[in-house]
Amino acid sequence: MCSAFLPPDSGAPLLCAGITVYSPMKYYGMTEPGKHLGVAGLGGLGHIAVKIGKAFGLKSAMGTMDYIIDTVSAVHALAPLIGLLKLNGKLITVGLPNMPLELPIFPLVLGRKLVGGSDFGGIKETQEMLDFCAKHNITSEIEMIKMDYINTAMERLAKADVRYQFVIDVGNSLSQ
Repeated sequence: MCSAFLPPDSGAPLLCAGITVYSPMKYYGMTEPGKHLGVAGLGGLGHIAVKIGKAFGLKSAMGTMDYIIDTVSAVHALAPLIGLLKLNGKLITVGLPNMPLELPIFPLVLGRKLVGGSDFGGIKETQEMLDFCAKHNITSEIEMIKMDYINTAMERLAKADVRYQFVIDVGNSLSQ
């Protein structure tokens, strides 16, 4: 199955959220079936990370994490996440808080743990991610809105009253 078979509405967010989590998962080797994955933040990025992780054959189990992908964009403590990692575990952050995060070094050194970051991939990797998502039937959870609903959507976004992602139906908005 090729990426041409992804539905445009729930497939489009993969061009942002999908590649943002897929790229570091590939780069940091977070693709080994049977390994344990934790996801911090289950919003637009996190829910896609869960779906991609499942398609890679990763599992989740509290306190036994080989990998954690941190999608939280607010200031938050890293120590609890690092504490969930096994020896040689990897904490990869893709969220971008507006203030620096405190990174405790002691548990990193003692547990030989790695903290890394990632932005997103290029065109080749984006196509690879789209093909992977099409093959595994991975799409984004969305709420379709029309253009005249944008101000309300922004108000809802400010109140954290959105589940995953808004997608604007431009075609049907213009035809009215």
